Amino acid sequence: MQSPIGKILIVDDDPIQRRLLQEAVKKFGHRSKVAENGAEAVAVMTGPEAADIDLIILDMVMPELDGIGVLTELRRRKIGTPVIVQTAHGGIDAVVTAMNAGAQDFVVKPVGAERLDVSIRNLLKVSALEGEITRFRKQASGTLTFDDIITRSPAMERVINLGRRAASSNIPILIEGESGVGKELIASAIQGSSERKSRPLVTVNCGAIPDNLVESILFGHEKGAFTGAVDKHVGKFQEAHGGTLFLDEVGELPSDVQVKLLRALQEGEIDPIGARRPVKVDFRLISATNRRLVDQVKEGVFREDLYYRLNVFPIWIPPLRDRLEDIPVLTRHFLTRFAAEEGKPQVSGIAPDALDLLQSYRWPGNIRQLENTVFRAVVLCDGPALTVDDFPQVAASVDKIVPSHSLPHAAPSEPVMRTDPLPEVRETTSVPAAATPAPAYTPPPPSPDAFRHAAPFGFMRSLDNEGHVRKLEAMEEELIRLAIDHYSGRMTEVAKRLGIGRSTLYRKLKDYGLDEGTPNGKEDAA
Repeated sequence: MQSPIGKILIVDDDPIQRRLLQEAVKKFGHRSKVAENGAEAVAVMTGPEAADIDLIILDMVMPELDGIGVLTELRRRKIGTPVIVQTAHGGIDAVVTAMNAGAQDFVVKPVGAERLDVSIRNLLKVSALEGEITRFRKQASGTLTFDDIITRSPAMERVINLGRRAASSNIPILIEGESGVGKELIASAIQGSSERKSRPLVTVNCGAIPDNLVESILFGHEKGAFTGAVDKHVGKFQEAHGGTLFLDEVGELPSDVQVKLLRALQEGEIDPIGARRPVKVDFRLISATNRRLVDQVKEGVFREDLYYRLNVFPIWIPPLRDRLEDIPVLTRHFLTRFAAEEGKPQVSGIAPDALDLLQSYRWPGNIRQLENTVFRAVVLCDGPALTVDDFPQVAASVDKIVPSHSLPHAAPSEPVMRTDPLPEVRETTSVPAAATPAPAYTPPPPSPDAFRHAAPFGFMRSLDNEGHVRKLEAMEEELIRLAIDHYSGRMTEVAKRLGIGRSTLYRKLKDYGLDEGTPNGKEDAA
């Protein structure tokens, strides 16, 4: 049986027919919700549950509001969820009427299980591909909105709510989060939800530009300004005039360019290389980083005044391991897309144990890694559904698979210890603190399950699974692992940041069994 890959709304006034359809939908590997009449169906599709409904099976003949009435109301409200209409009367007139009203398929009662399964799978595939094409078009045209972001996570809903608020103004935004969490997607949604949505969104990866070309690429240059400047070049700031400039990995900017960026933000003008006078620019700035800018400020790598100019409205995107609810829906999304691209229409689902495997993995590369992993699995798959065997690299990295039904629906609160100073403004992306502390308040004891989940990005757990303080050795080992991962195995840098010598670091690696496969020569070759 395939894993649940869609939620289907069953609308029928006959309780026996509803039960039969529920059992069939469950057998096909999907979840279901029932509505006893047309009015109830419209209420579901216009309420908060609508975002979770992927398909509707709709009876044509019902008292009060019939199937045609429901279709008409859905079309009026511009709700594009695919609909399969079913009726006991399969005349050509009924089919034409239903299709003209907005139905995508038509089945006659009693419908065979195989016929219904094929119809559901085809419509879910088409819907997912249409959604993907729409997202690509919107992102290319700068009209992508937060409604186009695929998520089922409360943590991401908070991010989206912050993004919606930020989009209504020209406030500078700093998006923080690990590589691959979707920072550029959030930036695109902010642009597409703002008044500048019809204007350009110019993206610059600051970490991919050689230091000697950064200033020219960002601010432009005049003809003859330096050797090799045979033509005038318009910089990214001028390209973004009237629109939005997205500076990805802004922490990689050289110090001299940071000065010019600060002036552009303060004065609204830039100085192209070789230009006789400044050029006025109107732009909205969104910055992003996978590093902690506050640490770079303390190290003297990043200007403090620029940091506070960029960090006016911070948005932190949690890593994928802290929003496991998104893994099933993202997996289905990628599966549908790659099955179509690779010419494998028979691959239409994922086995339950394979989905449990994906939800048990920590995903250091986040959504980008999940996307590539599903791509590889689709290429390997020879059957109708992805199995554990199609994810050999993930399976080799997971010690124990946790069944998905035992996973929490939202990230639990747990005592954590932050490994870096937290900027005061960061609280806007987390649960707001109380305006006035209550000294007499005694927090309730956490549930036993609260200690069994990974801490958020940038934090370390201070308590073990039983709620006791963790041993120093365990925390030291975790901190060393984190540092090696954070600094990409550059051991000189790891030792420097941990405040210990390299020989001490290698001794600890050996003590904790971390020395096998450690790229201890990487920093010397860099």
